[in-house]
Amino acid sequence: MNNDILLRQDSNGIATLTLNAPVSFNALSIAMLNALHTEIARLHIDQTIRVVIIKGAGKAFCAGHDLREMQAARQKPDRGRSAFQSLFAQCAEVMNALQNLPQPTIAQVHGIATAAGCQLAATCDLVTAAAGSRFGVNGINIGLFCSTPMVALRRKVPPAIAFEMLTTGAFIDAARAYEVGLVNRLTSPESLEAETQALAETLATKLPAALQLGKSVFRDTASFDAPEAYALASATMVENILLPDTSEGIAAFLEKRNPNWR
Repeated sequence: MNNDILLRQDSNGIATLTLNAPVSFNALSIAMLNALHTEIARLHIDQTIRVVIIKGAGKAFCAGHDLREMQAARQKPDRGRSAFQSLFAQCAEVMNALQNLPQPTIAQVHGIATAAGCQLAATCDLVTAAAGSRFGVNGINIGLFCSTPMVALRRKVPPAIAFEMLTTGAFIDAARAYEVGLVNRLTSPESLEAETQALAETLATKLPAALQLGKSVFRDTASFDAPEAYALASATMVENILLPDTSEGIAAFLEKRNPNWR
């Protein structure tokens, strides 16, 4: 990539996107959102990539929206409202595109993940976090309820936990985030990179088509009642089991050998 605000590195089917604006604690500026949207679109059609990691450069994962940029927009009464409408629509578009990636996504969190930065982490399928890192949706502390980060957060943690975070503006540390289900893997700061890579490598060994089908049905059945969920899940199982590579996977298991997937 030529855009230094977002770096991409590919290795063995794993794409790592690094938010690279450490001075602003990797704030989700318009430029950062544009870069993320462009790269997510590329990843969506990149069949060489099996897993996506998102992490931040410098001292933090992501501090949310760029408040200086937002305040500057507010100083222009003739276009302030339209600027904010465009910003939040753009952010929602990025989060939806990230959620709809066929590949599993992992947020690698260190330092802080606040407001829209917490939203970014919660939008990823999995989260690894360093001990001592903190999560917050603390816009309420400056008079702004984090309504858009709420959408992703309340889908990851119990509603009462999400509401407490949103209304008090208090941080929770990585250990508490692990307890309530926001974090999947909790590790020391020194081991964070290795732990994230190990998780990504595990996912990368699985049949990509099965992961993609599974991620899709996992997402789509979230709001279904049980009969609807079983109907879609059953149809997905049929499509999955009829894949030639799945037949090879079953044969390999029965024959006690590793599958020879295409």
